[in-house]
Amino acid sequence: MGRKKKKQQKQSQENSSTAAENQPDSSKSVGDCTTGENWDEFLNEIGSDDSSESYAEWPQLESLLTEQLSSPSLLPPETAGEAPPAVLAAEMAILVPKCGKSELSEHLYDAGFTNITNLDFSKVAIAHMLRRNLSERPMMKWRVMDITRIQYEDKTIDAIIDNGGLDALMVPELGSGLGRRYLSEVKRLLKPGGKYICLTKAESRVSDILFSMFRFGWKMSLHTISKELQTFMVVIEKDICASVHEISVMDEYSVESHGNQVCELYNALERERKFRSEYCSGCDVLYSLKDLKLGAKGNLKELEEGRRINLILGEPEGSQFYKGVLIDAQQNSDPFLYHIAVLPVPHIRVDDWIFSSEEGQKNLIANSKASRLLIKYLTPLVRQLAPRECDDSDTFPFMHINDGTYQREVVHQVTSALAGTIVVDEAIYLDLDQYDEDLDLVSDYRDLIFRRLTFERSANMVQSEALLAGQIEGKKVKKGKQRSYCRPSRSYGEGKVDHNYLVRPYHNVIISGLMLISLHLKGSSSTECMFETVVIGIGAGLLPMFMKNWMPNLNIEVVELDQVVLDVAKEHFGFKEDEKLRVCITDGIQFVRDKADSGAVTEGLHCTVVHAEGESSSKLDILIVDKDAPNLSSALICPAADFVEESFLQNAKNSLSEEGLFIIRLASRSPAATTAVYSTLKKVFGKSLLYLKLDDDVNEVIFALKNESPITEEDLSKACDELERSLELVTRKWGKRVIKASKLIQPLR
Repeated sequence: MGRKKKKQQKQSQENSSTAAENQPDSSKSVGDCTTGENWDEFLNEIGSDDSSESYAEWPQLESLLTEQLSSPSLLPPETAGEAPPAVLAAEMAILVPKCGKSELSEHLYDAGFTNITNLDFSKVAIAHMLRRNLSERPMMKWRVMDITRIQYEDKTIDAIIDNGGLDALMVPELGSGLGRRYLSEVKRLLKPGGKYICLTKAESRVSDILFSMFRFGWKMSLHTISKELQTFMVVIEKDICASVHEISVMDEYSVESHGNQVCELYNALERERKFRSEYCSGCDVLYSLKDLKLGAKGNLKELEEGRRINLILGEPEGSQFYKGVLIDAQQNSDPFLYHIAVLPVPHIRVDDWIFSSEEGQKNLIANSKASRLLIKYLTPLVRQLAPRECDDSDTFPFMHINDGTYQREVVHQVTSALAGTIVVDEAIYLDLDQYDEDLDLVSDYRDLIFRRLTFERSANMVQSEALLAGQIEGKKVKKGKQRSYCRPSRSYGEGKVDHNYLVRPYHNVIISGLMLISLHLKGSSSTECMFETVVIGIGAGLLPMFMKNWMPNLNIEVVELDQVVLDVAKEHFGFKEDEKLRVCITDGIQFVRDKADSGAVTEGLHCTVVHAEGESSSKLDILIVDKDAPNLSSALICPAADFVEESFLQNAKNSLSEEGLFIIRLASRSPAATTAVYSTLKKVFGKSLLYLKLDDDVNEVIFALKNESPITEEDLSKACDELERSLELVTRKWGKRVIKASKLIQPLR
């Protein structure tokens, strides 16, 4: 008898010390329990009286688990508004999914947490637990239910206690689909401040999904529970906002105590901490569609004014992925035409200011007529990003960049060491509405062909554009009418440029202001004196050629840095030098600096003094800056930033004669950049500033006088009348455009 009792005591000690060995192998027992039949079979195998725990016994859990359930929400008021009030143990709504035959719910009930609902898709488990608890624990509830489709309302649960349920769903053969569906239900059900308490073996596939799905708007802590059973408790609390929090590790654990399993968890934890640290430090973060669905930037189904999200569609490690920006519009009085619009951007333009800067992107959505804009992608994913549920009848406009050409033929291409690839092409446009009332000015042409100069570095922007002179019988085209097109009877590249017509509206404005202000300053239209004029930037040479033809009292020098650009202007745009129009190949900034330092000052508008060498020693009467910006990432389209720096503007002023005139074309899509240029100009030139802003809301021309005496509106009116009289004999209709533009020039306040 004594030997038998001793043998029983020894067996009890062995069972106690090797609990992990006597539990069902988790990878084997629950690994194939994702269906009701297999789960029922497993529960029948372990027997109706076997309530052993695979993850931890109650004494190992009691203190930490009850503490986590009883402690109030950790939501700080500064990040999440007022923290939810503490809930009494008996009132706390607790859900225990995939409960099986575990006694965990019973122990919690006895500890005072009586509002517990147990879920399992096994009728065997639910029937057994009902029989065992119905009389002793009458308030506990039991439901047969698929935990990946829990039939409860959103935000109704205070705590979800997972005793290995996630591990059971994350079988390698089935991937992470079931686990993700289950965790999505967890997130949906929890109230703000609610907790998901997960007992897990923390294998890599489980830790990875926990870290990623509870990354945005959740607080997380890790606790060691059982070294023998290699169990961890992950406590995850629902935040109100989408903040990213550091993961707290409450216990020290080591390879010696947990084996290689802890190495996998440690590596996963370090990767996640690195991501969260980079995110919190303000690094540019690209959100995946998965992140956005997890709430990384709030609820995508709701518009959030001004929200801007950098995102990546597809997986970078795969063969195809796309980067983009998702922007929500500011609310305005006009209704939106579209829920979401898409703007694909060519790869050569991704660094353009309008697409790459936040201000530029805001301009794009403001003009899109859409409540949300996705820059720059293709469509199966668009529907998932719409701000509300869309049906198949909803359309998504794909906006695109189009220069409106009907036909285009490249006639010349050359590469410059300074400007890169330069392209000369000829184009026929789809319609002529862009020329407005000027259509009747070119009624001698049946096929309006334009020769264009483009730098490939800014292929979206035509640098210069000229109308080709017609060689065939004309046909007048009425405004607003489209034409039926045919290929021109002559070959591309054979036409000659019409130097009596300026295509670009801002060139006409420059001519208008130049004539108007010159008349005001000079007091007459006399051409007795020659005005020393410098134009910085040749382009195709169209502006200086027009000035030479129609303003004979100008002695013009064009300053251009690139010899190749000059050669193109001569060979393809009919630019010609003579005694009244010459070119200097040099840096425009340095040229103006040298002029400012020359010290040759002549009072008032003056006649040019020429040295024997042929170089003028006088100050400039007129200085025009018409040069595009090579840096497409800048908010300034024209000119380059160097030409609006205070130092250059001061040199420009110093290079002028006492009554000299400075003209600069300014093009910017950024109101802030424009305001900064205004401020610098006012600092240098004072109140003697005039301007005309074109209808495109991008281009404007600014006129500045060295003489800081302001020109009043009365002065401008008198000068306009005088200009109109002086152009009465001009039969070309460009005179009407000049007169019209001159009446729109006004002081820059």
